[in-house]
Amino acid sequence: MTIRLDDIARQAGVSTATVSRVLNGRVGVSEQARRSVLTAIDVLGYERPVTLRGRATGLIGVLVPELRNPIFPALAEAIEIALAHHGYNHLLCTRNPGISGERAYIDMLSSHGVAGIIFVSGIHSDTTAETEQYQELITSGMPLAFINGYAAELDAIFVSTDDSVAMELGVRHLADLGHTNIGLAVGPERYLPSAGKIDGFRAAHARHLPNEPHAVHVGGYTVESGRAAAKTLIGQGATGIVCASDFIALGAVRGARELGLHVPDDFSIIGYDGSLLTAYTDPPLTTIRQPVDTIAQTTVEALIDDIAGRPVPHTEITIQPELVVRDSTGRYRPRLARAGQRAP
Repeated sequence: MTIRLDDIARQAGVSTATVSRVLNGRVGVSEQARRSVLTAIDVLGYERPVTLRGRATGLIGVLVPELRNPIFPALAEAIEIALAHHGYNHLLCTRNPGISGERAYIDMLSSHGVAGIIFVSGIHSDTTAETEQYQELITSGMPLAFINGYAAELDAIFVSTDDSVAMELGVRHLADLGHTNIGLAVGPERYLPSAGKIDGFRAAHARHLPNEPHAVHVGGYTVESGRAAAKTLIGQGATGIVCASDFIALGAVRGARELGLHVPDDFSIIGYDGSLLTAYTDPPLTTIRQPVDTIAQTTVEALIDDIAGRPVPHTEITIQPELVVRDSTGRYRPRLARAGQRAP
């Protein structure tokens, strides 16, 4: 592909003369302008001239699983803002099943010479998946950061929401409202965030409601899974449910209503993630909010330090979540909390 100077200049926000000086390795160009030009070349898909090949110090790859779940666009945006504060741009890749897998994007990002890669809820969080692709990157000297899911065998940066604290917040809130039979709706246990929530839920339930019944419904991170979970757990006597995502919680509201129950008079529901839409649902959703900005800033700052050769912890950094109480949780009322029964 023939490099067009005006295209690069427009993308980088500099003059064509500056682009020419960078391409020809001439002096008189600031480091910021040089990085902007190199990033523009990468973003536009041009092949760098041989003299400019190497790691793109101004470009970071960001891989997210999807964009339909609002938490992932929120994280991607927060990461973009945090990177911009450090003078970096990002290449956003969406890992859609059946279209482009993580390996294909890793190869693409490596060919563009990115300075580092951030994986959001990536394959690393699946305990059944191989980690060779990450090991290869680490061996090559590529700085890596992972959000949500700690794989101890990888020498990299990990930042996660503290699932134990999250479940403590959810269970304690329902227990304080008088609920004793509480359920958890969560995704497949092979995923590290799911396993962490299950462990945290059981520990919190044992602390606050020892010897009381509880149940865990393992499904998917979808509205339909939440609908099925609510029906199953209500059938087992649950009067409240903690969900592992806001999508699951929205499905749980639907499932409860299909059984003739009212939320929260008959059945209380807590979501997880804290996406903006939860304030506008019917009812507005009580949720455990992931601190997206803090997660992004912590991840980006650690990765930038790693790129610069400064020491950073290659362990899991946990960020504290926040309980946001709205209208989907209410006080337990014994006569109401049964399928098909309502107050006179």
